[in-house]
Amino acid sequence: GSTEKPERADRPGYKMSREKINIIRSLDLLVIDEISMVRADTLDAIDSTLRRYRNRFIPFGGVQLLMIGDLQQLAPVVKDDDREILGRYYQSFFFFESKALENTDFVTIELKHIFRQDDQIFIDLLNRIRNNDVNQAVLDELNKRYIPDFDPDSGGGYITLTTHNHQARTINDSRLEKLPGKTHSFTAIVKDEFPEFSYPNDTELVLKTGAQVMFIKNDLSGDRLFFNGKIGKIISFDDDIIVVRCPGDDFSIRVEKAEWQNMKYTLNDETKEIDETVVGTFTQYPLKLAWAITIHKSQGLTFDRAVIDASAAFAHGQVYVALSRCRSLDGLVLSSRIGRRSLIDNPVVSEFVNGPLQNQSGRNQLDESRKAYQRQLISELFDFAPMANSLGYCIKVSKENSEAILGDLHKILDDMLSTVRTGLVEVAEKFRLQINILLNRDPDIETNLLLQERIRKAAVYFSDKLETDLKDIITGIRVETDNRAVRKSVNEALERTRKECITKLACLNAVRPGFETGKYLEARAKAAIEIPETRTRDIASVDDKSGVVKHPALMKLLREWRNRLAKEAALPHYMILPQRTMLNLVNFLPQTPRELKRIKGMGAKKLMQYGEEILDIISSYREKENIEAPEIPVTVKKKAKKERENTKKISFDLFREGKTIAGIAKERNLSLSTVEKHLSYYVGMGEIPVDRFLPKEKIDLITEYLEGSDDLRIGSVKEALGDRVSWSDIRFMVSHITFLRKNG
Repeated sequence: GSTEKPERADRPGYKMSREKINIIRSLDLLVIDEISMVRADTLDAIDSTLRRYRNRFIPFGGVQLLMIGDLQQLAPVVKDDDREILGRYYQSFFFFESKALENTDFVTIELKHIFRQDDQIFIDLLNRIRNNDVNQAVLDELNKRYIPDFDPDSGGGYITLTTHNHQARTINDSRLEKLPGKTHSFTAIVKDEFPEFSYPNDTELVLKTGAQVMFIKNDLSGDRLFFNGKIGKIISFDDDIIVVRCPGDDFSIRVEKAEWQNMKYTLNDETKEIDETVVGTFTQYPLKLAWAITIHKSQGLTFDRAVIDASAAFAHGQVYVALSRCRSLDGLVLSSRIGRRSLIDNPVVSEFVNGPLQNQSGRNQLDESRKAYQRQLISELFDFAPMANSLGYCIKVSKENSEAILGDLHKILDDMLSTVRTGLVEVAEKFRLQINILLNRDPDIETNLLLQERIRKAAVYFSDKLETDLKDIITGIRVETDNRAVRKSVNEALERTRKECITKLACLNAVRPGFETGKYLEARAKAAIEIPETRTRDIASVDDKSGVVKHPALMKLLREWRNRLAKEAALPHYMILPQRTMLNLVNFLPQTPRELKRIKGMGAKKLMQYGEEILDIISSYREKENIEAPEIPVTVKKKAKKERENTKKISFDLFREGKTIAGIAKERNLSLSTVEKHLSYYVGMGEIPVDRFLPKEKIDLITEYLEGSDDLRIGSVKEALGDRVSWSDIRFMVSHITFLRKNG
């Protein structure tokens, strides 16, 4: 899909998008074309990125690599500044110096069939140059094509290949200027996202009748009148059409503007396949001036006629690339003689080509590598040691922070780890020994029927065992603590383990019908990118086992209330109510302000701010669950201060003075909901009309629902009417309805 971009995922501060990460996780095979031009550090950067988002212990994260290219063609481009730095780490800059590649046992296959040329003499000459096996006879044969003062226009359709950009630009500008007639300028249309460095053609294209041009795009119409690299001459301009005639054709080509698309690759949420989305377009005629082009830009193209100036060759592979662009020796013209100095050979490349590449065992080694890869996949599938290690790390983190975590999380995880070791790790180790025995008899997994039967049975056992033993991890455990740093650290460790479990489970389920490499890899890739968000359960489910929280449902209610207030006030949760205080409230169930004062952590200020609301929540819970309140231990207290003035009345008086609910809350340092409760009391007394707080449509909505109903519980109304009304709306209306019913 796309060319190598200057954007580097390994540079400091670079944050890769979630979409790109998901694409990386979905990869099974990465194809890199023109590998001769890829630098060693670029390949190592690819390795680093793949390890980060795949498997950090295996080269290239375990993704298979297919590298295609000819090492005798153009070398990587390395700027002087980079050369000095990279020279400290690499012997050369070619891809095969990659540190990651050194740790692989890659297979090499040489493609020997030649499609571009069919003249055996020319093919032999090219191979001698390619293999640095050039003698005087080769040079003499090549230099027969040296034609001094050759006029490219004499034969028609000749393109000059130069070593430098400025040479090609000078030739094109000069030849265009010499043509008679007026110039025609065409401005490209660029829409939406299309970065300038990716422009496929000039934004301002200047042409004339008689100009030699090259098509830079294939004909997609189905007629296949032109292809990328085809040479022709402009014979006329007809409104929005440029008419081109090519040598050897008995027809003219009417060229219209073409569109190039800038694609964005995203992962389809439903299919988990990579989708292409057009994010920008570049529209211009698919033509370029083509009296000359650089050798570098000619790589990959094919020409029937070419003039080659190799006198200024400066890099490995330049002359070979230039010569090999031609279909035949007859279509080749040399503007300068080729000497030995023009044929630049890189000894590092020669050493590599004559070493590892000559030792290739081709298809046999490829077949063995395929079987070894399958064997590795099976071994990884039935290896639960990494999961046990991950769980062990969770235990370590939870133990280190046990004082800040509610409940005995590390004990729960300890029990899980013990179960995993005996029921998964140890059993899997024995099963892998059986796999090895069966593979020694028949190494092809997909055709080994006995092994396939064992895999099917093992997949059922291990998937069921995993779901049972690590259910709490898979469904998500919530760590309850007031310390954000602790919560983040422990949750991250648990989340890593959870993802490992879910991915392993998906892979095991994929091989229940038997092992097929393609289906297994697809299941593994999809599992890695579609892991659902954690729907964490309350830590109460953990604490129930440890006996810490006596009323988990009440703990949840208090926590939701606390979190809502914290959000309204933009305060940390513990500033509203610390975790330990909530634990005491849940276990002792205070019923009165006096009992509430006995709860550790409930000082006078918190009592004034939140006391009524806390007692309401506890009272409602006790009534619903029919729970008798336990006796609260008596503690020695300081002498009680003089009873405070009626707090509801203070809020009521301030409201009558014209203050808003928010103003009262701020002045009295109370929460909004506490002030609303104070005022709803006076609505229930008939002292304040309800329309001071609610618009008519909400009054009518709630009245209609409550008409004829004896259920005035706030929760019931909220459940029925949802987001159309707020909790405070309901509270005011329940007080109002109660007043009306009492007073007829």
